[in-house]
Amino acid sequence: MKILYAVERVNLRGGYDRIIIEKANYLAEHGCEVIICVSSHTLSKPFYPISEKVKLVDFDIDFDQQYKHSLFIRAYIYKKLMRHYRKMLSNLLNIEHPDIVITTLGREIDFITEIDDGSVKVGESHIAKEYVRNFHLLEQRGFIYRLLACYWRKKVDKAAGKLDALVLLTQQDADAWAGIAKTVVIPISLPFYPFTSSTCDNKQAIFVGRYNEQKGLEYLVDTWAKVYCRHPDWTLHLYGDGEQKNMLEHLVNDAKLQDVVIIHQPTPQIMDRYLESSIFVLTSRFEGFGMVLIEAMACGLPVVSFNCPWGPADIIKNEEDGFLVEYLNTDEEAERICQLIEDPLLRKTMGTNARKNIKRYERDNVMKQWTELFEKLRN
Repeated sequence: MKILYAVERVNLRGGYDRIIIEKANYLAEHGCEVIICVSSHTLSKPFYPISEKVKLVDFDIDFDQQYKHSLFIRAYIYKKLMRHYRKMLSNLLNIEHPDIVITTLGREIDFITEIDDGSVKVGESHIAKEYVRNFHLLEQRGFIYRLLACYWRKKVDKAAGKLDALVLLTQQDADAWAGIAKTVVIPISLPFYPFTSSTCDNKQAIFVGRYNEQKGLEYLVDTWAKVYCRHPDWTLHLYGDGEQKNMLEHLVNDAKLQDVVIIHQPTPQIMDRYLESSIFVLTSRFEGFGMVLIEAMACGLPVVSFNCPWGPADIIKNEEDGFLVEYLNTDEEAERICQLIEDPLLRKTMGTNARKNIKRYERDNVMKQWTELFEKLRN
């Protein structure tokens, strides 16, 4: 079977890139011919290793050039770049003749089902429907932008309805797409499952993720300020990067937490950082699933997370392997963290439960669902 992923980029240190690359590597190592087609100007190599059996094609289209201009000039440049992208992708599909083409609902969703190359067209969304393509940010910029966001939402919905299948990460997200597209729910698989587990003895918690609007960094800092009042000997270590890094540093400094909230760059040794921590903390506004949750739980950490749309409620068994907290409620988030700090037995018991419960996301189990879907659609 030949499978082609049409994606925007794979050069960032985040969950999206990691998920795509790990699935492509798995499929390639298990007998499929896999191509990753990158549309946008990447400027750097992929952060996560790509198997030699995976073919990487980079169209090197600089979509960022449009942002230097006014709205109407941007529209003209964007349309021109999109024509170029469509032509290049159409040529590639007609040369490669893949059995399955997967779009992550990026720019190619506008035309992917119109390319008559004989392939099955599958969508794969990594984020809750309301937040696809960051249209929610566009809506916050004023009346004209709200109209544009409404137009693009309808366009994506219409295009998704033409796909042979749309794969979502949670049932809640599938419910949001009901009546629009042919949905299938397949979760993310565990990227690792270490031989050892955290002892949950170290007086430190951990957050992993991009420093952006999605991750609710202001809620994270506010939560830890409340934890610090009761437990100044505990530290919170953050691993990530992103456009809100400077804002995050200011938040930490303004709260006078710079000695206990430690901001780190991303690291390839993230599993080791989980293993030396005792609690995982998440304050996201929204998620597609929450791969960092299953990573932390695989390392034996209890987790405390907002019950945001969508993902944490699917992963966390509340009060068994972690705590689901009322959405955006930093008082409750801090209280649950303090509960784990003050009760070492509870902390370790929840960590043990997390490591056991999360095995349901083992890679072979999840990838079997993907291969069965591909065979079904192809036949």
